[in-house]
Amino acid sequence: MTRSTVFRFLPSALLPALLAAGFARAAEVRPVARIGFDFGGDNLITRPFADGSSGSIRANEGFWIGAGVLVSGSRSIEAEVTLAYKFASTTAGAGNVTWTRTPLDALAFYRLPRFRLGGGLTYHFAPQLQGAGVASGATAKFDDALGWVLQADYVLTPRYILGARYTDLTYKSGGVSFSGKGLGTTVGFVF
Repeated sequence: MTRSTVFRFLPSALLPALLAAGFARAAEVRPVARIGFDFGGDNLITRPFADGSSGSIRANEGFWIGAGVLVSGSRSIEAEVTLAYKFASTTAGAGNVTWTRTPLDALAFYRLPRFRLGGGLTYHFAPQLQGAGVASGATAKFDDALGWVLQADYVLTPRYILGARYTDLTYKSGGVSFSGKGLGTTVGFVF
C-alpha cells in the first residue's frame, strides 16, 4: 500500500467515528502527547556480546514518543490521531543495531467515566534496521506497514491517561515477513 493510498484511506476510516460523535456540531479538539513501550513480535536480529550473552530486537519492540490531537464530540465517543517515533537498539562490543519507524495511529474510543476502550489503524513509515561499527552489515530497509491496534486506557485525571495496547501488523523486507504482533503500555497527556 502506498503512502498516498494510506492518506486517502485514513480519513475515511475515521469518518464513522466522527459522525457518531456528532463532530459536525460541537467538537472539542485538544493536543495530546504520548510515550510508550511495546514488546513482542518476531525476532529481527540477535547480536552476541563479548561476555558470551546476546541481545536481540523484536519486530514490535521499542520505546516511542509522539503527539497528535484528541477530538471529543460527545461524552462517549473520542477519536485520536498521533504521529510518533519508535526505536529499539542493541549494542554488542564495538557495534550496535537500531530498529526505527514512524507510526501514524488513527484510533476511535468509547469513553466511560474512568476508562476508554477502542482501536483503529496504525501505519508505520520507513521501518529500517541500521547497523553501525562492526554491526554495519546488519542493515535492512522494510516496506511501510499497515496494521491495527486495540487499546484500553484508564483516565487518571482529565489530563493524564494510562493505557495498554495490542498491535498487529506485518513488516516485509526482501520478500521475508516478520510479525509485529505484541503488547505495549502507554502514558498520555492531554493539553
